[in-house]
Amino acid sequence: MKRVFLSILLLTSTLGAWAWSYDSETATTTHSAQWRMGADFTKKWHNGLRLGISEELRFDLYNSATGPAFRKSFTTVALGYTPVKYVKFDLGYTLKVLGPDSTWSTTKKADANEYLRHRVFFSVTGSYKFDYAKIYLRERVLMEARTDSINALEKSKYAWQLRSRIGADFYVPGKPVKPYVWCELANTLNAPEYQQKNGHQFICNVRTQAGVKWRITKLSSLDFYYRFTYGYDRDINITKKKGYIQLTEETLYQHAIGVTYNLDW
Repeated sequence: MKRVFLSILLLTSTLGAWAWSYDSETATTTHSAQWRMGADFTKKWHNGLRLGISEELRFDLYNSATGPAFRKSFTTVALGYTPVKYVKFDLGYTLKVLGPDSTWSTTKKADANEYLRHRVFFSVTGSYKFDYAKIYLRERVLMEARTDSINALEKSKYAWQLRSRIGADFYVPGKPVKPYVWCELANTLNAPEYQQKNGHQFICNVRTQAGVKWRITKLSSLDFYYRFTYGYDRDINITKKKGYIQLTEETLYQHAIGVTYNLDW
């Protein structure tokens, strides 16, 4: 009986370390510096509803892997609702367009499906306001869909993530500025078995941002910010009939500065 118990204990202790055995394992590290610019328009109603439309463009000023280039654009439409002042909900859609330095541009005949991504998201934000600051916690579930042809064993056609953000906004009495800071973790939810890390889902992004919002008129403001991103991904390549499995661990260190114009009415 003691031997059985020890065997079960040994088995359970090794499950967390289980992983696929890959035929080839490599690692890449990319450093980049970005410039971002965008605009955000929000219409608010007295019943707590709001409609937002935003556009953001991202440019690599430096990229150790591909060089300077247009990287991505994000076009987002979101509907929000605040039933009470401590809680708000958001539901939205984003069309993401990848830049010409992405994989699709190296093919002989580019297909639009290779550089378009469709994202839907739902988030819940809880907040509490003090005299000179507001702290908040946001939980967001998002799904990014792709319509190009992929191997389902290598990556998800509908990739789900959970993003958890904690942040704080600060108020400066008598001044038209509002400094803020936040940190966010992004975790995969349905990475395929071969892509998982030690048999589990994994943290794929850690983002931190600090900035200041400057109120220029009653309805408009500018948001100046700096963001640092640590990205981690596991790229899988499986040859025909699973004959050969290649794993590339991809690490990204990204610095970004940006400005966003906000109009609220």
